[in-house]
Amino acid sequence: MTATLEARDYNWLDRYHPEHRRIRGRAYRCTKRALDLIAVTLTSPIWLLFFMVIWVLIKLTSPGDPVFFVQHRTGKGGRRFGMYKFRTMVTDAEELKQQYAHLNELQWPDFKITDDPRITKIGKFLRKTSLDELPQLVNILKGEMSLVGPRPTSFSASTYSLWQTERLDVLPGLTGLWQIIGRGSTEFDERLRLDIAYIEKRCLTLDIEILFRTIISVFQQRGAH
Repeated sequence: MTATLEARDYNWLDRYHPEHRRIRGRAYRCTKRALDLIAVTLTSPIWLLFFMVIWVLIKLTSPGDPVFFVQHRTGKGGRRFGMYKFRTMVTDAEELKQQYAHLNELQWPDFKITDDPRITKIGKFLRKTSLDELPQLVNILKGEMSLVGPRPTSFSASTYSLWQTERLDVLPGLTGLWQIIGRGSTEFDERLRLDIAYIEKRCLTLDIEILFRTIISVFQQRGAH
């Protein structure tokens, strides 16, 4: 890990050792996929209700504009796929990115601006609560994502260094280590190290702990994503 992440933020990972995993390889992947489908299906009455409420709020505050935003992301094996989000920015946000490039707080091609002027009023709330990510449950049902894994990048695998490509060995996730430890303030190389730590230690128990820590992190509102 890098010096910018405090040891107390991730020392709980030391409990997980690759040699202690009881379910490995294909058995782990199949079990994890089954748990993803069961969890998303059983919670569907809840998240579908949120879908409808958020749909109405976006339509009321931005009549005529799309509710969803589809962004191409890099998934397992470097394959590109359309990741779904509730729209939190003005419709010409991508075009405005160059205009605000001088305000970027992260190393390019990452892009983050505190109090980004492109974000809508309802978008600020959705981002703060992470509710804008809910449509990615559809990506999980389609098999493009998992509940837990490295967050998919908007830039393609061609921009990765060789050591960074290890994160492409697994399905990207709705949440992961960097979201509960560093969140949006973490630089790409730091996130990569967290992703690799997850890949090397991954097991069902760790996946469940990350999910619970994500819920706590969201309620504590630990930074933006």
